[in-house]
Amino acid sequence: MALTPLQRDFILHFGEMGSRWGIARTVGQIYALLFISETALNAEQITDGLGVSRSNVSMGLKELQSWDLVRLRHVQGDRRDYFTTPDDLWEIVRTLVAQRRKREIDPTLTKLRELEMAGPQGDPYAEARIAELRELIEMMTTFHDEMERLETERLVQLMTMGRRLGGLLERAPNLNPFRRKTA
Repeated sequence: MALTPLQRDFILHFGEMGSRWGIARTVGQIYALLFISETALNAEQITDGLGVSRSNVSMGLKELQSWDLVRLRHVQGDRRDYFTTPDDLWEIVRTLVAQRRKREIDPTLTKLRELEMAGPQGDPYAEARIAELRELIEMMTTFHDEMERLETERLVQLMTMGRRLGGLLERAPNLNPFRRKTA
């Protein structure tokens, strides 16, 4: 499988970004190749296209499946498994956010709640900071839950409002719970 310069650049960049996001470079490259491929690919095609080992591709595909970021496809008359990414970009983004929340945010929130439930530990400053962080994370997760319930079209409308939402907060200061009150 010969890659175009555009495909190569995209795949290499995605591999670099993947390593910054906490996934293996090869996993990022596999995802990028599948994302820009017009048709589903099997493991041999991915191995050939990326020039990586078959075992790396197998492990990468398993990881991407565990994140629910790739779809398994079967081709009639072919016993091999073929893989592709969802067509809907919003589905991909929603999946990524949900997976990051499940793997990173939820365990942190659980720990913060456990620390608070243990009661006072004789360190009022640390206890207050932990409570403040828990409240912020709970607010963010509640916001995420509300955004997750929106239909994609409504979410896009909300996101394109951008600065206008900030202006609304400026005109209605009581809507902003983080604004410091001035004397």
